[in-house]
Amino acid sequence: MNTLRGNGGPRIRHTSDDSAPYETISVDKLTPIIGAEISGVDLSQPLGNATFSEIQRAFAENLVIFFRDQELTAEQHLAFGRRFGSLHIHPAAPHAPGHRELMVIRADANSPRANGEGWHSDVSCDAEPPMGSILHIQTCPPKGGDTLFANMYAAYDALSDRMKTYLDGVTALHDGEEVYRGTYANLGVADKTSYPRAEHPVVRTHPVTGKKCLYINRGFTRRLGGVPGDESAGVLRYLFEHMENPLFQCRFRWSENAVAFWDNRCAQHRAVWDYWPHTRAGHRVTVAGDRPV
Repeated sequence: MNTLRGNGGPRIRHTSDDSAPYETISVDKLTPIIGAEISGVDLSQPLGNATFSEIQRAFAENLVIFFRDQELTAEQHLAFGRRFGSLHIHPAAPHAPGHRELMVIRADANSPRANGEGWHSDVSCDAEPPMGSILHIQTCPPKGGDTLFANMYAAYDALSDRMKTYLDGVTALHDGEEVYRGTYANLGVADKTSYPRAEHPVVRTHPVTGKKCLYINRGFTRRLGGVPGDESAGVLRYLFEHMENPLFQCRFRWSENAVAFWDNRCAQHRAVWDYWPHTRAGHRVTVAGDRPV
């Protein structure tokens, strides 16, 4: 994929898709930029090596993949996540009884907020942020409740060469304090003494694809390192607006027992809370990651 810029902002020019066909799964792209629905697989069953390898490939190529009509127990959900690595435990959110790695996702008529309403990458405030998140939605509102996903490779590629030079080697502070303190009080979760904070490169290199992407987000990123506060605020404001361009996005409409699996290293997401007073609920398994470089 090549990116061109014009007076109207970034323009995306797509190269043809010459990748080899899939043999064990079907992959239907949502957009040329990001997102694909996967069919022909039952995640409740152990995955053969060939199928697992093709799911890994689809994940790397599309940044977020979706599976519909997946009836999963807690143990099956956790087992699927563990195929990709050890599991991350959320620093603040409630978890299912007996399963610290199984995060509860719920918004209903009594909720003061919904999970993930702003653009973010999950728990980017950790020193070693999660690699990926696997969300299984079991209860859907009759309408609404979509999730948006954005491709941070494309956002980086669309920057000017001068901006890329400016950002090279710059770090940013990610802080969970504002995000997590008091957030889950309505679900009976007491606040901790402190929440994670960490500095990460603004531009990170993906450990699998080797491609560069932007790694900042409105949810957790507070300031750039090594520059005056007003400069940091101005550059971050521009980058946040740039990253949220619809050209870089796909939108997923949930259905009961759908699963989304997204790569936190190179994608951001935003959940749309447009369904109050209806309920949207499920569980999330998060795969541990490593320190961004």
